[in-house]
Amino acid sequence: MGNTTGEDLAAKTVVFGITGGIAAYKAPLIVRGLTGAGIEVHAVMTDAARQFVTPITLQTVTGRPVHTEMFPAISPNAYEVEHIALADRADLFLIAPATANCIAKLAQGIADDLLSCTVLAGKAPVLVCPSMNVNMLSNKATQDNLDILRKRGVHILEPAVGELACGWEGAGRLPEPQRIVAEVERLLFQQDLEGVSVLITCGPTCEDIDPVRFITNRSTGKMGSALVEAACMRGAKVKVISGPVNIDYAPWAEVVMVRSAQQMLAAVKESLQYCDVLIMAAAVADYVPSVYRDAKIKKGDKLSSIALSSSADILSEIKPMKEERFYVGFAAETENLAASAKDKMTRKGLDMIVANRVEQAGSGFASDTNSGIIITPEGILDDFEQIEKESLAHKILDFIRERV
Repeated sequence: MGNTTGEDLAAKTVVFGITGGIAAYKAPLIVRGLTGAGIEVHAVMTDAARQFVTPITLQTVTGRPVHTEMFPAISPNAYEVEHIALADRADLFLIAPATANCIAKLAQGIADDLLSCTVLAGKAPVLVCPSMNVNMLSNKATQDNLDILRKRGVHILEPAVGELACGWEGAGRLPEPQRIVAEVERLLFQQDLEGVSVLITCGPTCEDIDPVRFITNRSTGKMGSALVEAACMRGAKVKVISGPVNIDYAPWAEVVMVRSAQQMLAAVKESLQYCDVLIMAAAVADYVPSVYRDAKIKKGDKLSSIALSSSADILSEIKPMKEERFYVGFAAETENLAASAKDKMTRKGLDMIVANRVEQAGSGFASDTNSGIIITPEGILDDFEQIEKESLAHKILDFIRERV
């Protein structure tokens, strides 16, 4: 998960509540991630939180006064009611770590400290990140309180599973700062694709020759991964069908892993009926060995050639299934970019095609940037040069949003 580039978050404000759990030591790292995305952060600490991390630490990383008392002796603004001013300022409330005690207060509407008062007075979305001993988390009282919050529309980021500070093993770990920051960004992001189901194919396919060798291509799945994250951030329901890659997809997406072109075709056919938009970002191998050898081909074996046949043409196979769905394809070209892309778009029945200039340095497979053009039947929509793949993903989704 990289930094979000499709929307400016610099105008957003997060009121960040830290409560008294050992995981409070991660709070400065969370702040760093949020401020790195341009988000303004105002920290509110409970008395117990101050036992684990100091206000001066949070003040240093936020660059703002840290709020710790309901009735401070010296208020940052003597004319403000502090918990109301904080609540009005918030675009999102983040509570991490959220202890069992804090969760109980939020569920029951108890407002006996600055943090609980501020959240109760606010109308912004709330993201709660529970962190505690596994037995405390599984206790029916805690689970009932979490259910109450969910029914009220509070967002709950489920705790991670692993070794806990108390020595127990199980659920209760605070998710890593990067994961929390990503969740905050998603909740602050424009939800202009909410209600849209997007199916995205990613990565290469591998066609086996024998148990240890295969045919593939240079695709790493970076462009597909950027599209997955961008679509999730914008509220779409996303399903990924991915060939073998060494990347992690956005945690909000459903991921189906496949290996061969035939497996990808079967997975696309199975999932197509549930999607509104199909984005074929995968680089499907064009050829497959005509014969698969069950035993490894020995180095000394006489082998002058390997017979190849064409792989499954996924877009041609699913062209009759298009109906009202919006189809987007990709083309990797080294010459005659526009003409080749237009021809593919017509033959495959696409509504849009993204053609990459893979002969250029810093474009195409394994790179962080792309150069190329975006075409619809009406003509060229955009000619882009050395654009970050995250930004290109949002550009593509902008064009899709205008048409679905």
